[in-house]
Amino acid sequence: MSADLLYSQTERDLAAALADLLADRAAPADVIALTERTEAYDLKLWRTVAAEIGIAGLLIPEALGGAGASYRELATAAEQFGAFAAPIPYLGSAAVVTAALLSAARSAAADSRPDATAPLDGDQAGFGSASSGPAAAVRAAQLRAAARASAADATTGPVSGSPGPVSPAAGLLRRLADGSITAALAVSVSTRSGTPFPALARVTGRGDAASGTVTVTGSIPAVTDALPADVLLVPADGVPSALYLVEATAPGVHRTPLVSLDMTRQLCDITLDGAQARQVAVGAAAEAAVSAGLAAGAAILAAEQLGLAQRCLDMTVAYVTERRQFARQIGSFQAIKHRLADLWTTITLARAASRYAAACLADGDPDAPVAVALAKSACCEAAVTAAQECVQLHGGIGFTWEHPAQLYLKRAKAASVAYGTPGAHRAALAALVNLPGPDA
Repeated sequence: MSADLLYSQTERDLAAALADLLADRAAPADVIALTERTEAYDLKLWRTVAAEIGIAGLLIPEALGGAGASYRELATAAEQFGAFAAPIPYLGSAAVVTAALLSAARSAAADSRPDATAPLDGDQAGFGSASSGPAAAVRAAQLRAAARASAADATTGPVSGSPGPVSPAAGLLRRLADGSITAALAVSVSTRSGTPFPALARVTGRGDAASGTVTVTGSIPAVTDALPADVLLVPADGVPSALYLVEATAPGVHRTPLVSLDMTRQLCDITLDGAQARQVAVGAAAEAAVSAGLAAGAAILAAEQLGLAQRCLDMTVAYVTERRQFARQIGSFQAIKHRLADLWTTITLARAASRYAAACLADGDPDAPVAVALAKSACCEAAVTAAQECVQLHGGIGFTWEHPAQLYLKRAKAASVAYGTPGAHRAALAALVNLPGPDA
């Protein structure tokens, strides 16, 4: 595929708007102060970003109340969130959970058709393509029909004039789109797409007969963005395994905050003790939904790491231009020039990988797994290197708590583990392109 890796005018405008907002609302001193609290998320900033700017609904089609944008726009936003180390739960809610629910909604739409044997494109289902790209004029009627069918919440049963009940995933997507709720996928932060179904909970019995719920029990360690979440998507073992919706404040749900390396994206342990759960997707559809969510998380996190790396480079260049030793700017020293030139090259290559991954997801390209694995490994290593250079080339001040370099280094290191390490993604990449190992 020939992908356009350049930023569109829409993406540049979105980046500029977010940069202005974050410069005012997520200054380094404010973020550092937040990290000293037990729960470090800035929920006021998140509500502004989610509802007023519309980041929560970027991937969600217009039919379901979203912006009908694509992974390209979300990746552009993620670069800005990385550049400011923004302490908001956009990754878990606007990327991971949204992608999982879109996959589940498409599966539900396909299963509800009279002719279930014919292939169904995501656009035909009314839930967007695999990436929820912008709504095209040729399918406006389908989108309007899907919007009418999805107007009620999933708990209300059949919609008047529709062939069956609204998909639970579609109902939840509408609530996510307007920023009224935040969600998280209950899997350990290190889980990578393509691995076995990550079910650390199990169905233990029937719940409320009137609502058709079940009870789930289990413990999921180190879950990202779950502390501020209103609802949790929980993969659970059963007959067959399925993906369940659990209210985060329901009886039997316990969230324990962890002291995380990156307190701007805090982790927590989740314990479920007979919590009421409603099925969202089952069997192969559940596995596909979780895999889609994890892939989206890896790709968007790669874009975030790219923004972080670029910010570290910009900060460092500005500092070595001003700092003087021996009556010279330290940036004029050849050793520093070479280090920064190497870093610029690394970031430029990572940018190409990140943009290609976002373009593949946006277009539903079959090369997406390869592109995501490449982007996650390249961008994470670029971010860690850039953050380390930022600390070291700032000299003594770079090692202080008051300087933002520590925020970037911690986020870069923590994000390199999330949704698969660079090494795990390189191994997956080798398998995807049939590259034999050294012992083969």
